[in-house]
Amino acid sequence: MAELPEIETLRRELDKELAQKKIKAVEITALKSLPRYKAKKEFTDELEGRKILGLERKGPFLVAKIEGGAALLIDLGTGGQLVRAKSAKQVASKGTQAIFTFTQGGQLRIVDTSGHVEMWVMPYAEISAAPEFADLGLDPLDAAISWETFGRMLYQRAGKLSALLNDRTFIVGIGPAYSDEILFAAGLRHDRDSNDLTGQEVRRLYRAVIEIMQDAVKFRSSNHAAKASSGDPFDEDGSEHFKVWERAGETCRRCRRELKKAKSANRTIYFCEACQV
Repeated sequence: MAELPEIETLRRELDKELAQKKIKAVEITALKSLPRYKAKKEFTDELEGRKILGLERKGPFLVAKIEGGAALLIDLGTGGQLVRAKSAKQVASKGTQAIFTFTQGGQLRIVDTSGHVEMWVMPYAEISAAPEFADLGLDPLDAAISWETFGRMLYQRAGKLSALLNDRTFIVGIGPAYSDEILFAAGLRHDRDSNDLTGQEVRRLYRAVIEIMQDAVKFRSSNHAAKASSGDPFDEDGSEHFKVWERAGETCRRCRRELKKAKSANRTIYFCEACQV
């Protein structure tokens, strides 16, 4: 799935660009992005002719607040992208599932080659109680908890650190790249048990989670990230920001030893044997 910094960067950009714009027309090219609807018109009728009041984020979901008390929710899944087009004359990309045209000009296009993007409309007032959000864990970009509370969460879940960081019911939207960078920053191995950490290690991990995720948002925002995807957490010019991710065989920037990789739960994990204990 698209990771949280990509979603948050995209939300901020879209909020600036689309707030107070009226949706002139919605074109749906395939129903697979609307599994909750039997017909395209059921979906488009809820949006056409209405203004977007603003863009919010609920965990990994984008939420467009629509005038009249509705909300458009977008789940980008594992490979979804939102692409802005200045005019309808701009050729649509392969895999375009939906095209939103605005009365002021321009379009927003939903592109999905994975088949996992989903959109639906629901009352804005009912979002907090919606079942889609019931099992979402801690939002590291909106965390208002202490490291002690975070520590209790770790002890209660009692799992391997890498697996927990990639579990959306524990923490939302970290993903494999960010989890490797977080564990390196905290000096902890991926296969450590979460209920076996010292108080100092819990503090280091908590600080790393917050700082790595916030820094990724700042980096992407300053580099004008144009879309959310499930690819690299930083854009094409951000490779220098990676300390371990996909750097197996290279030299650790902290201790100068060779970085390693390992397999765990069908994921490749990158780490430093000397720096992470």
